This record gives sequence, structure tokens and C-alpha cells, in this order.
Amino acid sequence: MTLENRQGRRDTHEMIVITPVKDSIASTLETVKAVVSSQTRTPFIYIVYNDFSTDDNTRRLEEAAAVCGFTLINLSERTGHPSPNYLWILQDAQRKALAAKAALCIVESDVLVQPDTLQTLFDEALARPDCGIAAAVTVDGTGQINYPYLYARKETNRVVSTRRHVSFCCSLLTETFLQQYDFAQLDPSKAWHDVSISHKSLALGFGNYLFTTLPVVHKPHTSRPWKQLKYTNPLRYYWLKMIRKRDKI
Repeated sequence: MTLENRQGRRDTHEMIVITPVKDSIASTLETVKAVVSSQTRTPFIYIVYNDFSTDDNTRRLEEAAAVCGFTLINLSERTGHPSPNYLWILQDAQRKALAAKAALCIVESDVLVQPDTLQTLFDEALARPDCGIAAAVTVDGTGQINYPYLYARKETNRVVSTRRHVSFCCSLLTETFLQQYDFAQLDPSKAWHDVSISHKSLALGFGNYLFTTLPVVHKPHTSRPWKQLKYTNPLRYYWLKMIRKRDKI
């Protein structure tokens, strides 16, 4: 049955799954293994965006691509802009998703999906005609909800329609939303864009859904260790963020 809403939504039949990566090769390869092992009925293309990792880690990603069958895009061959290049990645991924008439699923390199995560996100988003973004809740190794969804700690085993921002740790952006909002409009002075995009989804009349029924393991900031200071030495973190103009969201 075709789902329709006031934006004229139609069924989406494919996904493009992306993982942006900057070194942190051990956790990245775990992420890759989990994604390629996903049990899905819906066809998906998996793209890893290598955002100026070291030569050795780039080589290891190229070896993994040959074995696992994902597409590797080395940003060093596409842009001279220094890492992080999240904006470039999002814009490129949106173009690819729209060309394929596909949903876009982002799985960051410090996240481990479960075998059913991708298919469940896809199915649940499609079942909600107003859905702009469907997000899997993040948990630590003991199964406790962790950053960035600490606000949802009391919302266990639920599907939450949230007006708080959703992170792109593990989130699916529907084709309908991608059609409505061009990522070329994002602020290029910012390093990260999940807050802006999730708020824009709401502003356009979409719903954002957080699935605390669908946990994924998250090891925060594995790829950017300096950000661990947020928890161990927050004063130093915010000082570095200010003077080096890092981590602008």
C-alpha cells in the first residue's frame, strides 16, 4: 500500500547507508562489519567516507572495502578542505539518495548496529507518513542509554516522538524529508549539522522519532579523542572549543 501525506509521500524501496570516518580504525572496522552483516529485505548501498585518515588507516579501509564490498570515498581525492568535512559528506550523500530515490541512513564510526537495526528503522519510518528522521537510541556496553540521548533515560522501551534534537549516531532520513530540504542551505561555518537538520525537519512539519526499543552500542567520540575532555575536564574542553573554534554545532 502506498503511503501518502500532505507532502505527497510515496513508498521508498531502497537505502543508502553511510559511515563518515576519521582514523579510529579498530572501532570503524567493527562498525563496518556490523553494517555489512545486517539482515535486511530492503536493498542498500553502503558508503564509507574517509575524512583524511592517516595513510596506514586509509590502506586498511581500502583492504576492508575489497573484502566487505562497501564503497570507499577518500575525501583527500575530492576536496582540499581539512577535516571535519561533515557538510561535504552530507551534501554528497543527499545527492546520491535523491538520485536513487532512497532513504539515507547514517551510522557513525563509533556505533555498532544490531542485525535488525537498519531494516527496523526503515520499516518504522515508512509506517509513519509524517516521519522526517527515525533514530535508534544509543546505549553503553551495559545497555544503559548514554550520550547523546541522556534526556531519554526514562523513556525505555518506547517509540518517542521528540522535539529534542536527534543525533546522527544511527539515524534514517526519509526520502520525503530529503526532497523537502536541500543540505546546500546548511551553515558552512558549523562542523556538525545533526541539530540543525533535526530542527529543520520539525520546522517543515515532519515528526522525528527516537526508538528506545532499538538500542545500538555507542562509544562516544572514539574518532576524535580530544572530545572526551567534555566528560573528564569540561573546562578545558570548552576552552579548546572556543580558542580553536572546534566542534561548532
